[in-house]
Amino acid sequence: LASAFTDHLATVALDPVDPDILFAGTRPAALFRSRDGGQHWQQLTVDLAAECPDVRIPRVTSLVVDPSDHNLVWAGIEVDGVRRSLDGGETWTRINGGLPIPDIHDIVVSVAKPKTVVVAANREIFVSTDTGASWHPLGVNKRFSFPYCRSLALRADDPQVLFVATGDEAIGSTGGIQRSRDRGQSWELLPFPGETNTPIWTFATHAADPDRIVACSHYGQLFVTNDGGDSWVKLHREFAEIR
Repeated sequence: LASAFTDHLATVALDPVDPDILFAGTRPAALFRSRDGGQHWQQLTVDLAAECPDVRIPRVTSLVVDPSDHNLVWAGIEVDGVRRSLDGGETWTRINGGLPIPDIHDIVVSVAKPKTVVVAANREIFVSTDTGASWHPLGVNKRFSFPYCRSLALRADDPQVLFVATGDEAIGSTGGIQRSRDRGQSWELLPFPGETNTPIWTFATHAADPDRIVACSHYGQLFVTNDGGDSWVKLHREFAEIR
């Protein structure tokens, strides 16, 4: 993939129906699509800001293809809001109504009824059950111990279970993982083996083993759970900055 782009590659999404279709987002912010498994790429026509507050150069932080409708594609841009395509990436719409924070960090789609789009912004999480026509804030900035929200993850076998990577600040010194078993109505801060060195940044889930989840801190600590988040162990090996 790296050889196909002159810009920094930020995120990739796979079409759940056609494995030859891939989407990629970059920094500076741009969207690309491949129809042949990544051999060739087409830059998609979408209106994205060239500059933005705080990070100066916008980047695509999240791309997700709706698992129940592969024509529905979502993109989150830091710091330039959410874009939605209803036709597999041919055309894109900026989503504005009820989504006041443009600093988008992640997007997931829960297919449990009602199907819900979940967006992690700077210090808030928004949900929509009408394909982005309206949004409802969950008020996590007043409920989380660490209110800075980064990545999201759904349990592979239960779309009701939502994980959020959190921290004290964007350039912070500690963090944790919040878990909801009811898609954001209630939350629990999961137990960790000691204090993290920076905010928790992102997740990797395992489709064949839903209980196994890996999370990393912004500065390279790796944490693993084999029981769906009830308990975590820290791996000995650490890395440099991880985004």
